[in-house]
Amino acid sequence: MTLRAITARDQDEFLDLTAASADLHAPRMSYPSTPEEFKAFLTRFDHVTTQGLLICLRDTGAIAGTVNLNSIIRGRFQNASLGYAAFAPSAGRGYMTEGLGLVIGYAFERLRLHRLEAQIQPDNHPSLKLVQRLGFRYEGTSPDVLFIAGAWRDHERWALTNTMVSPGPWPAHSSRPTY
Repeated sequence: MTLRAITARDQDEFLDLTAASADLHAPRMSYPSTPEEFKAFLTRFDHVTTQGLLICLRDTGAIAGTVNLNSIIRGRFQNASLGYAAFAPSAGRGYMTEGLGLVIGYAFERLRLHRLEAQIQPDNHPSLKLVQRLGFRYEGTSPDVLFIAGAWRDHERWALTNTMVSPGPWPAHSSRPTY
């Protein structure tokens, strides 16, 4: 697996995968389904607080999944919230485990974050198993925390810090206060 930033060149493949994955993603999430929605989706990643990444097959470059590092907060927090999804043609093959592992390394080594959080709907068993495989710890449930598919949804909170992952912890980001 490889990891790369999402770009405008990914529009056609991303939209095709979104359409093919509608049953897999509904009602937990929705992704752009038109070129206009895709362009609007990309604008989210024009900020230092959000990064859009694609998990791709190393041999072909085909997109297997998507990961967003949302709400990147520096200073004393050094935290980001993860959003991720596999696409149906490659779901259930271990690609997201390997790909999200790459994202964790990127977030801790390159971005120098201290903590990653994942908010997961309690009935999303594949996602819960994924974060458990990767060593995230359960921190509780937040009622009505995210608005998805027309309703406020409960989510379990799972987190991972750079002290929980080998070979961490990594040096702190320059924006973290020393006092």
